[in-house]
Amino acid sequence: MSRSIGTRAGYRWFVEMPTRWMDNDVYGHVNNVTYYSFFDTAVARFLIANGVLDLGSSTTVGLVVETACRYAAPVTFPDLVTCGLRCGRLGTSSIRYEIGLFRNAEDQASAEGHFVHVYVERATQDRAVPLPARLREAATRLLLPPG
Repeated sequence: MSRSIGTRAGYRWFVEMPTRWMDNDVYGHVNNVTYYSFFDTAVARFLIANGVLDLGSSTTVGLVVETACRYAAPVTFPDLVTCGLRCGRLGTSSIRYEIGLFRNAEDQASAEGHFVHVYVERATQDRAVPLPARLREAATRLLLPPG
């Protein structure tokens, strides 16, 4: 049984990213690996915008331990992609980000995916640590209301 693809209303934070000529593959659409780059960049921009991640000095960092993507419609250069972000699960030391990619002004996602970050001490990266308080506060705003 397949789930229907989401709409912009199902996401809480948005950032736009242009496609580049080099993103197209030989089949004439954006290559699948670029979708994961959009996901990763959207989350990083959210973390930076909310003061959670300082690329040079953050002592705790999130490592990706799981990722997936469902494709619904092709994206091609020169489309503008809007990445919608929400929090699917907020754990003690992990967070599941859910991302929708919207082509140009379309309301329905061209692709939806997720990835899970587990937080670790940057220096050792050997065991999970609690989510930073600032991240928990920012991610709480990404949670969908129950129902």
